[in-house]
Amino acid sequence: MEIATSFSVIVLAALTHATLQLGLGGLLLLYHASLGKHIRKRTKSLASSYVAGVGMLVFLMLAAICFIIDRLFDQSLTEFWLSVLVAVLLSLAMVVWGFYYRLGKNTELWLPRVIAKFIDSRAKVTNSNTEAFSLGALTGFAEMPFSLVLMVVAANNVLALSFLHQLLGISLYTIILITPFVVLRVTIRNGQTVVDIQKWRVKNKNFFRILSGVSFAVLALFILAFEVMG
Repeated sequence: MEIATSFSVIVLAALTHATLQLGLGGLLLLYHASLGKHIRKRTKSLASSYVAGVGMLVFLMLAAICFIIDRLFDQSLTEFWLSVLVAVLLSLAMVVWGFYYRLGKNTELWLPRVIAKFIDSRAKVTNSNTEAFSLGALTGFAEMPFSLVLMVVAANNVLALSFLHQLLGISLYTIILITPFVVLRVTIRNGQTVVDIQKWRVKNKNFFRILSGVSFAVLALFILAFEVMG
């Protein structure tokens, strides 16, 4: 039962992380800039490196957080810190509902303008796989105000597993996170344009905002029920 609960929390945290939109927005910027400059095969290579950058950052961050929790809290967070995580998750649910997207008929996010402009400028000048990898890692890092608590929650449950299951848990989290990127790549490969996808994102902005907020709240209640009160 403990294994099932731990994996359930890991999956819920990963799914919540996957609803965040900064990484996908960065990939669309890369596609938009690259398709006009490179042959399609080159653009695919850059996109693959971008996704690898996102995945590698999350994998390493999860491993690092597991190490920190293990050293500071002797394998798992105390009930007090779990309660703090629940409060933070519920607070983030409210923030996502109200402030994750900027007002207007677009998909501009909460990012400060200077950071958003920097990511946009980097996407426009990305010409190598190394630069694309770095851009993916950068967008993953920029999402930390929302994603860090999710990775702490996941890492705490990873530590409740055996060593092989720990590797599986971290890998599962990473795979779930990058799945939307894979879907986006397949969609573009099958003929959809970047403009079509962006219009779809704008049309469904409120759905994603509500989905993300609800996901944060559900994860918080799950932890409260099974790890704090349970």
